[in-house]
Amino acid sequence: MIVHTLDIEAIKEILPHRYPFLLVDRIIELEPGKRAVGIKNVTANEPFFQGHFPERAVMPGVLLIEVMAQVGGVMILALPEHRGKLAFLASIDGVKFRRPIVPGDTLTAEAELQRIIGTMGKVRCTMRVGEEAAVEATIMFALVPGGDPAANL
Repeated sequence: MIVHTLDIEAIKEILPHRYPFLLVDRIIELEPGKRAVGIKNVTANEPFFQGHFPERAVMPGVLLIEVMAQVGGVMILALPEHRGKLAFLASIDGVKFRRPIVPGDTLTAEAELQRIIGTMGKVRCTMRVGEEAAVEATIMFALVPGGDPAANL
């Protein structure tokens, strides 16, 4: 078992996302094609807090799913046969939000591969703040060639 860690620059070599949509700060454990654990530090100066419950800052649920999807995407796209591809969301099942995420929280998102069949990958994701469960979901990805996404539809 080879476990890697990735800083933000290494993540940017795998994912096409950039500010403000690159949400994962660091990958602290990576077994390509098996499992990944990523960190997102939630700060008060995140752009979405200006308009999402500004009187009581709460991170939007769709962005929490995106954090988990990015960790899962890194895990799948780190495989040599998937380098340069894009991992598009195909489905999201069994989502449970267990607690609100607020500025100051450090999110630990874990993605575990369930299977890859052809161009589809299924990942089970969980997110914690400390030891407390925060979010869980099963995410399905469609793996498509990189470049212009519209050209591949």
